[in-house]
Amino acid sequence: MITHHRIGDTTWIDVVDPTVEELAGLASERHLSDRTFDEAHRRAARPSMQRFPDHVYVVAFSGSLAEVDMWAGDGWFATVRRHDDEGKEWEPTLALARGQRLAASGHGLSSGTMLALVLEDLVDGYFNTADEIEDRLEEIEDRIFDGNREVQDDEHDVQEALFDVRRELLRIRRAVMPLREVLSSILRGEVRWIEGEGLVVCRDTFDKLLRATDMVDELRELVGNAVEAHLAVISNQMNLVMKQLTAWGSIVFGATLIAGIYGMNFAKMPELDWYYGYPFALGLMVVMSALLYALFKRRSWL
Repeated sequence: MITHHRIGDTTWIDVVDPTVEELAGLASERHLSDRTFDEAHRRAARPSMQRFPDHVYVVAFSGSLAEVDMWAGDGWFATVRRHDDEGKEWEPTLALARGQRLAASGHGLSSGTMLALVLEDLVDGYFNTADEIEDRLEEIEDRIFDGNREVQDDEHDVQEALFDVRRELLRIRRAVMPLREVLSSILRGEVRWIEGEGLVVCRDTFDKLLRATDMVDELRELVGNAVEAHLAVISNQMNLVMKQLTAWGSIVFGATLIAGIYGMNFAKMPELDWYYGYPFALGLMVVMSALLYALFKRRSWL
């Protein structure tokens, strides 16, 4: 689906989930480079920028990692966006509204400024994603230190959830880190369509991107700490089980020792002919077991 927006002196061509014919029409109309045209057909691996004599091509990703391909030239700006793996897509509503406000306020809205506004909106999405991941991580940490958990299979679920968060942070980092090079090139003045208000927006976007990078790195560190904490909790639980098994084994061992002694086939064992020998042996087993139980209970082994 192709939508045209007229903002100030710039025409924004917005293409959603394009067909081959729609991309071919856009490439023919705006004389797009064959190289960028081919890349628009497939998912890019990382953000990048390519400069040509009559336009610039930029690839970036939204907070949900939906790819957005952008072209900017003299008086026109084009975006090609697709749904991500979960069916989500980047919505240009905020960038469009801000562009319209800038145009209405008398600021000259060039195609480069529109490109800068879209990049800023994409970077803002990283903060929302980071906040969602942080909330998920807090829930996982609560599950890790919940002493009332009774389902042991939950340990596998917690570990799987932690590694899911780690993989998602890795994907976000791959989308965030290369974008710094793109913005650095823009701030060095390598894109002639971005100047004035567009450069101001890019400076703010670059600062936001640095903060987003720090947030992602901090979250990755928190995930690593959570994994170590989870392994420590599992180890403590295992130690507790081993202590309980050792305690019960010692209790049973006392009774077994007495039974083993009086089960030996020696000819001279006075207790065997004693009238109270059998009750004495049973009582000795009970007393020893009770003493051992009280000892281990006092030391919190049981």
